[in-house]
Amino acid sequence: QVQLVESGGGLVQAGGSLRLSCAGSGNILKINAVGWYRQAPGKQRELVAGITSGGSTNYEDSVKGRFTISRDNAKNTVYLQMNSVKPEDTAVYYCNADVMTSSGVYYLNNWGQGTQVTVSS
Repeated sequence: QVQLVESGGGLVQAGGSLRLSCAGSGNILKINAVGWYRQAPGKQRELVAGITSGGSTNYEDSVKGRFTISRDNAKNTVYLQMNSVKPEDTAVYYCNADVMTSSGVYYLNNWGQGTQVTVSS
């Protein structure tokens, strides 16, 4: 069994920065494409940023130029660097990934438990 664990959330003032981490555990050989999603109260979960296994990235328009997604394959970890945050970035942030274990089993559409980001004005 594999797990994705997000960390790094918290309370930050508008204009500040946070770095979220999504760490995979559980005999993982490879993490494929990863997406960072967020869900604000009363809203649908939305894709914020994605990164392929090869490192290609994509961003939701409202975070372009402010957020950066990156990955460290050796650590089975994906990061979301959030700069110049705004109150509208307040949400629970989740990572999602397909994972292959060292025994060759694929676990698809894995979600972490989420980490709360609150941006004060």
